[in-house]
Amino acid sequence: MSELSMGTLLLIIVVLTIISAYFAGSETAMMALNRYRLRHLANEGHSGARKANRLLQRPDRLLGVILVGNNIVIILAAFVASEVAERLLGDTAGPIVGAIVLTVYMLIFAEVTPKTVAAARPETLAFPSAYILQPLLRISHPLVVFVNWISNLMAKPLIARAEEKSETLSVAELKTVLNEHTTIPRDRQAMIVGILDLENATVEDIMVPRAEIAGIDLNDDTETILEAIESSQHTRLPVYREHIDDVVGILHLRRASRFTSRESFTKAQLVEETEEPYFIPLSTPLHTQLYNFQRQKRRIALVVDEYGGIQGMATLEDILEEIVGEFTTDFTSELGEVHRQDDGSYVINGSVLVREVNRLLGWDLPTTGPRTMNGLILEHLELFPDGNVGVHLGRYGIETVRISDNLIRSVKVTVLS
Repeated sequence: MSELSMGTLLLIIVVLTIISAYFAGSETAMMALNRYRLRHLANEGHSGARKANRLLQRPDRLLGVILVGNNIVIILAAFVASEVAERLLGDTAGPIVGAIVLTVYMLIFAEVTPKTVAAARPETLAFPSAYILQPLLRISHPLVVFVNWISNLMAKPLIARAEEKSETLSVAELKTVLNEHTTIPRDRQAMIVGILDLENATVEDIMVPRAEIAGIDLNDDTETILEAIESSQHTRLPVYREHIDDVVGILHLRRASRFTSRESFTKAQLVEETEEPYFIPLSTPLHTQLYNFQRQKRRIALVVDEYGGIQGMATLEDILEEIVGEFTTDFTSELGEVHRQDDGSYVINGSVLVREVNRLLGWDLPTTGPRTMNGLILEHLELFPDGNVGVHLGRYGIETVRISDNLIRSVKVTVLS
């Protein structure tokens, strides 16, 4: 090496620095690749992605060829730098100063800088690098296998015995990906998250409570029954005698036109047009019930508790609204249950479901306990109030507005600053 000129030695150091920077950047870029996007690009036919994906099937060998190559380059650079330092500073101070300068130089230009760039733009470096790393791995295969065998042998006792790391995502992890790392429009993103949330809710969370079920009582006179059919806003109504527990069937109002136009309408004709009621347990998860509705070819079900008593009614539309949101264009004007006040507060009907309030207003009132605003306040108070009271639930101030018949009929909710 002594016959080489100083300029040639410095040029060699620059070339070795570039090669070392390439290895360091390739290592970071390969490890920083999004595995799911990588597989997508590979399936789409991207040749660089295919090669990178193939290399990442054995990350130990990929790291082996990168680190072996990088260390060889650094050792060569150290020899050359030592020669340069000895010529400039002599045999005594040269090696020490050369080692220090080379360390700082390589740290900046061959480690930190290329790795920072690679972490920011992994695909830009990883895909072209795959074309170089793949033949390098073939050439150095025996050495890499030998190094990996020794390193794996030494690392095995230090690694806790556990199941092999899975690349599958849990529901919570998938929701985080959807919320933070996708370019999907917000409305579609909300729909996908709504589907994932179905397993966290049960039929009880979305059913129409027993007291609010609209139906046809066969004990009423025919004029009252016809008026109920003509004025109904629903397409299906339960038919019962005196109370909902004595349900006869479910009437599709499309079928009602067959007999309502006749002057000789009878209750027997109405009963003949009903279909057998469909009962479901109170605790059925929503994703299971959605599948059951599809399998049974049903759109409406009566919800029963463990004793067989009817507690409410659930429809296919109720479950779909958990995914896509309310079907009406203005939920508050349609139901008249949530009213915004001039001071920014809201007057809410006590029978409204807490989940519906959260979905409508973007709030986070607790949903793990009672289902309605009335139940939420009573659980917090642990008694029935004699008069109007106010409570704090997290960042929400809630005041009762009207109380009657052992129910909190309406409340005023203010979001506290």
